[in-house]
Amino acid sequence: MRLRLETRSGRVVTLVLGLVGQETQLAELARLLRTACSAGGALRDGVIELQGDQREKAKAALAAQGIKAQT
Repeated sequence: MRLRLETRSGRVVTLVLGLVGQETQLAELARLLRTACSAGGALRDGVIELQGDQREKAKAALAAQGIKAQT
């Protein structure tokens, strides 16, 4: 799993890529990450998008769930 920072329409977005699981599991993980990062976001085509540079917070939240992520 990778965390990547992108700029879209002049706004910074953190992407969580390489997720494997059912749509309901990914939606629950997206909700958990939005809460942990105190940021908005969405799940689109198996990729979690978080508003802003949330790489460190997302990495910590994923580690707490036992998921190893690369930045």
